[in-house]
Amino acid sequence: MEFDLPSYLGHCCRRVETYLDRHLPAATAFPQPLFEAMRYSLFAGGKRIRPAFAFAAAEAVGGDGEAVLPFAAGLEMIHTYSLIHDDLPAMDDDDLRRGKPTCHKVFGEGTAILAGDGLLTDAFAVVTAPGVLVDHPAERVARIVHELAVAAGSGGMVSGQALDLEAAGRSVDVATLEFLHTHKTGALIRAAVRLGGLAAGAGPDSLEALTHYAARLGLAFQIADDVLDVEGSTVQLGKPVGSDQGLGKATYPALLGMEESKRRATQLMDEALGSLEPFGPAGIPLAALARFVVERTH
Repeated sequence: MEFDLPSYLGHCCRRVETYLDRHLPAATAFPQPLFEAMRYSLFAGGKRIRPAFAFAAAEAVGGDGEAVLPFAAGLEMIHTYSLIHDDLPAMDDDDLRRGKPTCHKVFGEGTAILAGDGLLTDAFAVVTAPGVLVDHPAERVARIVHELAVAAGSGGMVSGQALDLEAAGRSVDVATLEFLHTHKTGALIRAAVRLGGLAAGAGPDSLEALTHYAARLGLAFQIADDVLDVEGSTVQLGKPVGSDQGLGKATYPALLGMEESKRRATQLMDEALGSLEPFGPAGIPLAALARFVVERTH
């Protein structure tokens, strides 16, 4: 029987959104504009791919998806903060995100910055809440917090974003572009998969296989995004197409051409799929997610 990925994604999405809704202050809390802005961006839609990776990784090693829930929620908060800041005029200056006006367009730049700051910082409160420490050994929680901090910080997503700004309008080589993509986008995907495995108590061999899967797929994910920025539509993507080209950004299609970019993404996906062999049928959700992120049209 074929794996039903849309149902799986829908289930993951509902679980993490219910958890987030429970653990975030209400939109009417004081000061209201801050919490309205945080919730506006956090619940603006999206497939919740990163939490799905975390759930699937836990299941691949025989764990319970519920054990991953606080970490998946924290990860999604960090991802949303990065989108709010990425859309700012000082960064990409985007007007649309997921088909809706970006946070700074609705609430102003200052509140958008603070909403991002709040989501980033509150994410670590969510993953270290007293209830989490009841369900997980403190050492495991500390290791997951470290994973998240490294992925989000100057050794991960932030350095990728910094290089993205620096490389705009300049010619870069493949090695530089790969560093940019594996840090700006790949770092959080790698963290999602690894924290899913860690939360489920994965052993060293299983964690190594998951890490290899995530590293290959994180790069493939961003190459696919580069391709969609050229071939997609604003309606499908929920944001303007061609924005990377308009900003003079370094992308795989600009550097290698469209066909070679697609070939590279497929090759990376195949390498990621090969890493799942030790998990047998338990790795099917991760395999389906790999195919989806490379072959998606939105």
